[in-house]
Amino acid sequence: MKIGFVSLGCPKNQLDTEVMLHEILSAGYEITPEDIDADVIIVNTCAFIESAKQEAIDNILDVAWLKEHRNLRAIIVTGCLAERYGKEILAELPEVDAVLGVGSIHNIVEAIEAVTKDPAKKYYSCEDKNGVRLGGDRVLTTPEYTAYLKIAEGCDNRCAYCAIPSIRGKFRSRPMEDLIAEAKQLESLGVKELTVVAQDVTRYGLDLYGKYALAELLHRLTEETEIPWIRLLYCYPDKITDELIAELRDNPRVLKYLDLPLQHISDRMLTAMNRHGDKHHIHTVLAKLRREIPGIVIRTTFIVGFPGESEADFEELCEFVKEQRFDHAGVFPYSREEGTPAYDFGDQIEEQVKQDRMDILMRLQMDINEELNGEKIGKTVDVICEDYDPVAEIHFGRSTADAPEIDGKVYFRSQMRIAPGSFVKVRVTEAEEYDLYGDLTVAPNN
Repeated sequence: MKIGFVSLGCPKNQLDTEVMLHEILSAGYEITPEDIDADVIIVNTCAFIESAKQEAIDNILDVAWLKEHRNLRAIIVTGCLAERYGKEILAELPEVDAVLGVGSIHNIVEAIEAVTKDPAKKYYSCEDKNGVRLGGDRVLTTPEYTAYLKIAEGCDNRCAYCAIPSIRGKFRSRPMEDLIAEAKQLESLGVKELTVVAQDVTRYGLDLYGKYALAELLHRLTEETEIPWIRLLYCYPDKITDELIAELRDNPRVLKYLDLPLQHISDRMLTAMNRHGDKHHIHTVLAKLRREIPGIVIRTTFIVGFPGESEADFEELCEFVKEQRFDHAGVFPYSREEGTPAYDFGDQIEEQVKQDRMDILMRLQMDINEELNGEKIGKTVDVICEDYDPVAEIHFGRSTADAPEIDGKVYFRSQMRIAPGSFVKVRVTEAEEYDLYGDLTVAPNN
């Protein structure tokens, strides 16, 4: 029997997909990359904001076409949408045959067996998300030279706009020994770039060890493996410790790159959002990071149109972005999510106003990106090669300043073919808002 997969959402969800893939293969099923050949398709969904929910539903409906026109026998929905709206999915989408919440991913083989044995009977499993076994063997869906390492699950921050705690549960760190063992296994598979992820990596260890232990984990990862690049995603400014700053500064294999979602800078908005740390603290942390770690790359995200956001609040945010000149920034219109405190707030902002504010801030950030990239012309950057485009006759990859899937690319010319996963040096000759262009200056020796 052939099983197809559609995996949506963030890297953390992608890791759940990889665990399910391993369990399916271990049970003797075949994984097919072609939807039209599948007997069963699993749609692993996101449901963080309205656009993610709509994308998930659209994918389910697209897959449903195969039930009538190809050999598809069943559709299984997993992930955040399944956790959040499991029974509604079964009631309102008759095309769906099974639903598994995030606490039930290890029941995936049982679900496949159930829906293929008795197609007339729906399968539903939504076990305790706080009790799900973390980690486990997985099948990499990333290129062989790069992988994600999920160090914790869930979130305890309780931001007023966010449904993640109700979807993913409380924050649970994975034991350090398990993470080191997994990193060693990934290294043995050829991984050269390890991206450490969690909803809040800076909280790592507090529940297990009674202290923030991310710096210690990073140190051990570089002591006990030889993975050249280790990158952090999703840090929070109120948990940036001196120990973490020192590890970022002094450890040459931990990239000088932080994803630091700030969401706003107005104290009014930060308080309403239930963010931890005020404007003064954010400015202090940013100044300290840049002082202690020269050249650090900071990516961030902002929410515009949160209930009660005034023109003055928005203008303060724009001025903050102009002043800080972030290397990367994403801007999202506030999504009103049921089950969150902000859903019931007064002073909801009109959708068009949200969109207009997002466009203004994104144009501002694009200008900053163009200026920052322009300053790199003539400089040499370290790049991990991702592939070669035979049509454009050019290689492409990412610099230390670019995380997989979310940041820009470096396109470079070379007289020799460079293997994916190779580290090279590229002299920048041209720049756009997000991407760089240049020439190979040092061939790989790895």
